[in-house]
Amino acid sequence: MQANSRQVSSNQPHLHHKLATVVRRHLSTPYRRPPAEHSIRAYDALRDKLEQRPLIVDSFCGTGHSTARLAQQYPDHLVLGIDKSAQRLARHPAGSGDYLLLQADCGDIWQLLLRDELLPQRHYLLYPNPWPKAKHLQRRVHGHGSFPLLLQLGGDIILRSNWQLYVEEFGLAMHLAGRRGSISMVDADPALTLFEQKYRNSGHSLWQFYGAAPPGVAP
Repeated sequence: MQANSRQVSSNQPHLHHKLATVVRRHLSTPYRRPPAEHSIRAYDALRDKLEQRPLIVDSFCGTGHSTARLAQQYPDHLVLGIDKSAQRLARHPAGSGDYLLLQADCGDIWQLLLRDELLPQRHYLLYPNPWPKAKHLQRRVHGHGSFPLLLQLGGDIILRSNWQLYVEEFGLAMHLAGRRGSISMVDADPALTLFEQKYRNSGHSLWQFYGAAPPGVAP
């Protein structure tokens, strides 16, 4: 894979000055957008399988490479990859594996999993779009109205990015929500996603937030 990925460019040099205000507002306001019909249909087609084994969710999974690799790492779990782009999922390599891929909005599936009390033991958010312009704070995972759904699902939460500021913002949002964690550089283990491999080959620093499931909370 060619090492030609540019560093993240942003007009925001520090933590967003409205981050705490936005996060607290979302935490105090119920998420009211109902799931789209196409998300409900995709979810319903696989719901029975989701009930069979402990669940790992791979949100914003892109081409699903990470979903397949996580399934190899956790053979006793069912890994669910979610991405809204049919074009990205169509690039998933042909083959079989013990995992599921859904073309749907992540926030929609999070709502449906909560409705059915299908809570993941681990939740991965690997290189979601960082939306680096300051005006797009509320499009980032931690600035979006669906952020409380991610918290309600529980489980260990692992987020990665090649933009350190994004990971720091996510960590602060989690802290504001009472879910402390740690931020570290990603080690040199085999890359989980194509983006991670590309960024590594391009010499980027890769960052991770890890937050353990709340004590006493188990799916």
